[in-house]
Amino acid sequence: MNSTELSKRHWLLIFTLSLLTFVLGTSEFVIVGILTDISSGLHIANEKAGTLVSAFAITFAIATPLVMSATSHFPKRKWMLFLIGSFIILNALCVFSTSYIMLLVLRMMTAIVTGVLISLAMIVASEAIPSAKRGLAISFVFGGFTLANVIGVPIGTAIAEWYNWNATFLLTTFLGGIAFLASFFVLPNKLSQFRSSMRDQFSLLTHPRILMAFFIPSLGFGATYAVYTYLVPILNGMEAPSNSISLILFGYGFISIFSNILAGKIASNNAIGRLRIVFLLQAIVLISLYWTTNNLFYGLINIGLMSLMAILLTTSTQLYLIDLAGIYQPKATGLAASLMPVASNIGIALGSAAGGMVYHQGNLMSVTWVGGLIAILASLLTFLSHHLDQKQTKPA
Repeated sequence: MNSTELSKRHWLLIFTLSLLTFVLGTSEFVIVGILTDISSGLHIANEKAGTLVSAFAITFAIATPLVMSATSHFPKRKWMLFLIGSFIILNALCVFSTSYIMLLVLRMMTAIVTGVLISLAMIVASEAIPSAKRGLAISFVFGGFTLANVIGVPIGTAIAEWYNWNATFLLTTFLGGIAFLASFFVLPNKLSQFRSSMRDQFSLLTHPRILMAFFIPSLGFGATYAVYTYLVPILNGMEAPSNSISLILFGYGFISIFSNILAGKIASNNAIGRLRIVFLLQAIVLISLYWTTNNLFYGLINIGLMSLMAILLTTSTQLYLIDLAGIYQPKATGLAASLMPVASNIGIALGSAAGGMVYHQGNLMSVTWVGGLIAILASLLTFLSHHLDQKQTKPA
């Protein structure tokens, strides 16, 4: 078999890692769909229940790189199985949560496990798959999150409506069990291990090129979420029928599946060079919403294009960070693999905040300009990174 071809074993590994990210994504995102059920069940305000989302994101962003650095020398297969087992236990305990504090602590612990597992899944996909097919493998692994939004979250939300919010965590516990069994039989034994100090690991973050690469996905996700966070009010302003909002959001998620497929194509060759243009196109799509939302038909087409552009950056930036770590600090690839998920969470938070500031000034549709300008900044940073790459590879 050609070394660039994928064997059945490779495809089984890709499917297993995608299943794992689907389970992790469902657990992370479903909380939004059951937030009001939690607030009424625990007799707390919706605003207080909302801190379950922000606490998860903050814990994820802070703890993931720290734990990845501290455990870089752990055997990856055993460590992943231990973490999946911990995920199952934490979700099972959520079923029996009777207080806000208990649920908050369990969700924060789940955030740590989730962040580390996502990073490890990316490393395994990068290492165990032929280099020519890494982009395809990583895009499939990221696809698990897309399917979580399209399939997992609606099912989890429906379960909470039919029974109660605790029952939703029975679903994530069950899914975790399936992921554990698949991982036990499929995860390879021979994976890289590097023994290095925390200081050596975090020295990676002193390299300007790594910091530049980190902020590319931050700005890319920030551009999308400056608008996406306020998509429902935008749809209401477009006079979309209230009973069609959930269907439109489902369509948005469904289109993002194709965005994920295209992300793998972009990563296959000259990824950073291609991303320069992707971000410029994203800026055009976001800014054009300012005008197209005056018409429901054109507005929905524009929103569909927004979804198509939303995650084209994921695979390329994930591999770019890992490859840059291979150049500047080979023993810190684990930390590098954790940076893209962290960057995306930071970008989501900053984009939502930037859009929110403009929205609260009284002009909802101006959030489209905010998103477009952030996308232009992402393009400029990518242009600079690509220029430095080209300069570095030129023969003396």
